[in-house]
Formats: sequence, C-alpha cells, structure tokens
Amino acid sequence: MKNISLNIDKVTGFVTKEQIIALKPRVEAAQKALEEGTLPGNDFLGWLHLPSSITSEHLADLKATAQVLRDMCEVVVVAGIGGSYLGARAVIEALSNNFASLLPANGPRVIFAGHNISEDYLSELMAYLKGKKFGVINISKSGTTTETALAFRLLKKQCEEQWGKEQASKVIVAITDAVKGAARVTADKEGYKSFIIPDNVGGRFSVLTPVGLLPIAVAGFDIEALVSGAQQMEKDCAPTVPFEENIAAMYAATRNALYADGKKIEILVNYQPKLHFTSEWWKQLYGESEGKDHKGIFPASVDFTTDLHSMGQWIQDGERTIFETVLSVETPNSSLTVPTDTENLDGLNFLAGKHVDEVNKMAELGTQLAHVDGGVPNMRISIPVLNEYYIGQLIYFFEIACGISGYVLDVNPFNQPGVEAYKKNMFALLDKPGYEEESKAIRARL
Repeated sequence: MKNISLNIDKVTGFVTKEQIIALKPRVEAAQKALEEGTLPGNDFLGWLHLPSSITSEHLADLKATAQVLRDMCEVVVVAGIGGSYLGARAVIEALSNNFASLLPANGPRVIFAGHNISEDYLSELMAYLKGKKFGVINISKSGTTTETALAFRLLKKQCEEQWGKEQASKVIVAITDAVKGAARVTADKEGYKSFIIPDNVGGRFSVLTPVGLLPIAVAGFDIEALVSGAQQMEKDCAPTVPFEENIAAMYAATRNALYADGKKIEILVNYQPKLHFTSEWWKQLYGESEGKDHKGIFPASVDFTTDLHSMGQWIQDGERTIFETVLSVETPNSSLTVPTDTENLDGLNFLAGKHVDEVNKMAELGTQLAHVDGGVPNMRISIPVLNEYYIGQLIYFFEIACGISGYVLDVNPFNQPGVEAYKKNMFALLDKPGYEEESKAIRARL
C-alpha cells in the first residue's frame, strides 16, 4: 500500500540540499529528546506513541458510544475549542460529501459549538436545535474554558428541556480529565458516559484520543482505519528511520532551513475544498507550538484555485518571505469529464473528454512553477486518496514533524503561555471574582 510522501525538489533552488542535510544533527537530537523526554514539554509527550498504544477494546468502546448517539440523535453538537474540535472537524470535513448538509442525513449531523463567544452563533444554534433530538459531546479538560463552558451550559439546559433530564443524560457524553475539574464533577454527578483526555496529551495533539475519535465515529467514519494509518506513519517516522528517508525529519529540516534563510511564513496550500479545515487544524498545531520567544514560522493557508483569484497576486509578486507546502491529492473519489459543447462560446472544447481532476492537477503544477519562478520555494505532500487511512497518516506526520521542528527551533512546542494573556484581561473586564486589582488597572488604560 502506498503512503503519503514528501517532495522538496522545488526548494533546493532556494536552500541547498547541503543546507538541509546540515540540520541532520539537530533534527536527530530533537528526535532523541522526544523519545527520551529530556527537553521542556516532556510531560506532554503522550501523543508520541499514541497510535501504537490504542487497543481494539478502546476503539470498540468508542464505536459503541458513537452508535448510541447515532441511533438516538438527529444532530450531535461537539462542544470544544482549539484542538478539542479542530482535529475532529478536519477529519470529518475531509471525508464528507461537499454538500452533506444539503443531502438526506445518513446518521446524525455533527456540528460544532464552544469555539467562539458569538451571541448570534449561539442563539441561532439554539433555534436550530429546537424540537430536534440532539446530543452533546462536551470536550474540556477543566470544564471552565469560557467559550466551551458557556456553550455547554446553554446546550445542557436545552437538551434537558427537550429530552427530560434522565434521557438527556444518555445523549450527553463528556470527554474530560480522569479525576478533576468541573466537567468531570458534572459528568459523575449527572451519570454521563465519559472518556478521558490523557494528562500528557495537549489539545492540539489530541485528535487520536477520544477528543477526535468519538466525533469522527459519530459522523460514520472508520476510526480503525484512521488509527491504522497513524500507526503506519509512527513506524515510518521513527528515529531509527534514516534521515533522508524520514519524511517528518526532512519536512522539519527543510522548513527550518528556509526559516533561517529569511522565509518567515509557511502557506499550506490545498486544491481540494474538503481540506480547508485540515489547514485550520495545521495552523493551530504549528502556530501554537512554534510561536514562542519571538520566534517561529507564521502558518497561513489558502484554498486553491479559489484563492488564486485573490491571494494569488500577493503570493506571486509580494514580499519574498514565504514558502508553500502543497497538499496534493493524487486520485479523486469520483469521476467527472468535461463535455463537448457545439457552440464552444466559453472556448473550453480543448478540455472536452478530460477529467476535471486533470484540469485541477495542471492548475496545481502550473501554479507551482509560476510561484517558484516568482521566488517562492515549494514543497509537496502527496496524499494517494482522501480516506481514513491516509488522513490518519497525515495527522501523525504533521504532529511528529511539529515536535521535531519546535525543538530544532529551540522552543518548547508543547506549552502555550501566550494564550493566557487575553483571558486575564477578559476576566478582569467581566468583573470575575479574584480579578479586582487587574480590573482597576485595565480600566485605567481604557
């Protein structure tokens, strides 16, 4: 069976192969530090060998719980923020029909909340759920993250009103800490089915825990195949795999070589609309992991060819501080050819009989050449086909490469101290108990 692959040929005109290979000792030191847990963040390495540690019994428990929700619910709301929803959403969107929301449902629709504080969003969500048989997957280690806790408070109330308290307890699932926190207390008190977020797995690395696997299973996708793909990539990216053959090591080295050469922005490119939320997940993974100590490559993303008609100009001719990593899907899941038109007013008869995917691939190749000619280094990650197995590979590839790359950059990839700054100010402005002094200081600045 094929695997995802990495091609860096269109980078070596900007940094040499020798510059990339020169990073081999630092990459191998980072891999060793990950394996031995010798650098900062070593208490959050539970994801490192997570795929190979997942048991069939654990997957069976997740699938059984998912089936309960599928049998009882028209809609399942996943309440979570950051990695507590982006991983699941990325996988579900990548595997779903583009027009799934317009088609008859085959099982419950999975929708997302708890990732913003928009009154319109939450009000419209409550209106949408009114009269529907809906369930909730509440994902929070602490149970006190403002966005998620606020959404869950509203969802819990409406779920109990519509189902009755006893039935509601059967369609609310908690994914939280094993022993502590508000969400754990609530789950135990209300008798919710619950799954554990491992203490040593941070949110952005949690997609292969119940955080991601349960919503993906509820959506009707094969979590066993997803995990199998991740397990394969765990083997292929192991420290024992030679540097030049290890795609995670090569990706980490190449992006750091480009960063050292002044390329400060990485743009993740896709030519498949289904991969939009894969980019959103990737942006959080790399942005939150590497953006420390005034360092780090800024992760951005575009959806081509759509964004070629907007951001394409900047990428072609703007400041040369960027490089692109292209997600290229080798084979589509469908078949559609361009028809002949007798009048040919649009001038497209030269495409007649060609698959639409061939047109898309030529747009991809033509864009890559144009951007390289315009001074933009390009890497390509090839994905054989969009299915659970290869998405599982892609997830683990990006995770392990992120850990390596962060350590090469000499930051702790597993903390996020900067995320707390806005919360302190927000709580003070909302007059949360315990923030009186901060409130006075902040209001004096307004």
